[in-house]
Amino acid sequence: MILVVDVGNTRIKAAVFEDATLFEIFVFSKIELQKNIKNILKNFEKITDLVVSSVGDVEKQSFLDYNNVLNVHFLSHEDSFPFYNRYSTPKTLGIDRMVLAAGATLVFPNQNRLVIDAGTCVTYDFVDEKNNYLGGAIAPGLRLRYEALHNFTAKLPLLSLESPKDLIGTSTAESIHSGVVNGFVYEIDGFIDEYKARYSNFIIILTGGDTDFLAKRLKNTIFANSNFLLESLNQTFQYKIKND
Repeated sequence: MILVVDVGNTRIKAAVFEDATLFEIFVFSKIELQKNIKNILKNFEKITDLVVSSVGDVEKQSFLDYNNVLNVHFLSHEDSFPFYNRYSTPKTLGIDRMVLAAGATLVFPNQNRLVIDAGTCVTYDFVDEKNNYLGGAIAPGLRLRYEALHNFTAKLPLLSLESPKDLIGTSTAESIHSGVVNGFVYEIDGFIDEYKARYSNFIIILTGGDTDFLAKRLKNTIFANSNFLLESLNQTFQYKIKND
């Protein structure tokens, strides 16, 4: 059994796999890391490997403490990936984006893939049908957009995510919701349309914490899976084992 852990900017997600079978998913804060790892290991005694992908600020030692009972693996740029990294600054490419690109390559072979990860930031990652990772885009996610309006103005309130009642906001709060949510959806659909204009034989994968909220609002046909990063972590590790 394998425990995969994704350390994000705001929270940690983990999952237990046996081969391709997903047993359980866990979501917790960074300060709850040790308690949750111990509980997971207690409940799944057959776990032999801990696989970590991190873009957050959790110390490696927090995982290395388990080195005496588990094989601990930190995915890095030096590992084997099922695509050719054509990024002009390959060492700066986030490991989370590499894992998503790997998952898309393995799950959807022989086609062009655009992975959209809607979390703290929204990232767009494109792998062509010949398995070339070409790059993408990074933009603020929904929460950051709400926070920016509040933090960089004198009087706009900090609001929580909410569906706009209409395109036309009839109050300040409704105008913010319309601007943030509709603007975000139009941006994603716009990116997808531009990629589809350039490439055929195309699939769009939507993942991240805001997947369910966004999936029903996008006009484009997408494959929506909020757990795609965790599944990709498992698949990337299985690929690494076979090819190292």
